[in-house]
Amino acid sequence: MTRQRSLGLTSATALVVANMIGAGVFTTSGFLLADLGSPLYVLLAWAVGGVQAALGAVCYGALARRIPESGGEYRILSRALHPAAGYVAGWLSLLVGFSAPLAAAAFAFGTYARPWLGGISPAAAGSLLIAVFAAVHACEVRRGAQVQNGAVLLKVALIAAFAAFSLAAGEAPPAEPPHPFPLAAFGVSLVWISFSYSGWNAAVYIAGEIRDPERTVPRSLILGTGLVTVLYLALNAAFVLAAPAAELAGRLEVGRIAARAVGGAVLEEAVAGLIALVLVSSVSSLVMAGPRVYAQMAADGYLPRRLAVVAGPPRAAIAVPAGRALFFLWSATFEALLTWIGFTLSLSTAAAVTALIVLKSREGAKMEVPGWPFVPWLFLAGVAAMTVFTVAQRPLESLVGLATIAAGLAAWRLHGRKEGKCKP
Repeated sequence: MTRQRSLGLTSATALVVANMIGAGVFTTSGFLLADLGSPLYVLLAWAVGGVQAALGAVCYGALARRIPESGGEYRILSRALHPAAGYVAGWLSLLVGFSAPLAAAAFAFGTYARPWLGGISPAAAGSLLIAVFAAVHACEVRRGAQVQNGAVLLKVALIAAFAAFSLAAGEAPPAEPPHPFPLAAFGVSLVWISFSYSGWNAAVYIAGEIRDPERTVPRSLILGTGLVTVLYLALNAAFVLAAPAAELAGRLEVGRIAARAVGGAVLEEAVAGLIALVLVSSVSSLVMAGPRVYAQMAADGYLPRRLAVVAGPPRAAIAVPAGRALFFLWSATFEALLTWIGFTLSLSTAAAVTALIVLKSREGAKMEVPGWPFVPWLFLAGVAAMTVFTVAQRPLESLVGLATIAAGLAAWRLHGRKEGKCKP
């Protein structure tokens, strides 16, 4: 299968940024404030989440230098561990990695944009948005990337402007008495935050279409993750410090509340428009990246051959995440999607970093891993802590995530071996 390497560092970094900045950052801090009890603890959680994402980006950069091909965790685990591990990773990407976040972003867009769209339901507005970007990215790779880059540049500039204005114009809330550090709640909060940071690995999914992927992909991962971490800290400081904690705690629409506290109804509507734009870009990036995994699995014989790419964008594969996202959009609740996504994708990225450790142990000095061995082991320790706290505090959501993985293993046993194997 021949791929045209038409994307450079700007497009790869824009894809990372667009995948990261989505529904999560505008919807979770109110719930975090209710659980953690202090704005400072909320900001600490966002900072820790950024460090965890940066550790993962360094690890995935090393993997991209070793395996500079499209397919993400599916390709990495198939080559480094076993075809079954890659198949399960592809299964998770099929269900959780792209379709569920796509549905969440589309639903959030429909909610924020509803007053401007004649009051149609969030599910209907989100469905229309998914259909539009499925058509855009099915046309041509470079054209889709140009749309993506422009949207990312605009939203980053607007987010930075809002954060700067809010921090400069807002009044700090009254000092609060110190709260005991809620360790268990803090651990669970990192799972929610991990959903907001998910996407730091986006460039590896289209590595086969990036020029000089051994250099470009690692740089795009670090640049994109660093930029988003700075934006997240500034944006959430603007959110949680703009209004009293009691007004924000437990609320989803923290952006609207913070904007109203700083600048009244005019700024509130402006921020709602900004959030809608961010969610449009998030939908675009998910529609762009996800089908590359399915196309690679089809080329390897694990999915129908018609999903594989002969030339140009993976048009047939684009319909897969779009169709599943529409199903989730009309059938699942927003909070259930967030918890399921954060828990399950953390385990998938941990498997990829485990594969990095295996490859490094196998190949020794000829494989470069920055910060070895501390960076990959710190990342795995962070995922392990989040997993333990989530299982203890959210057993039902954890069980659904583990059941999703088990279903992937069952599908491998039933179908994967009959379709062919991806050899390391």
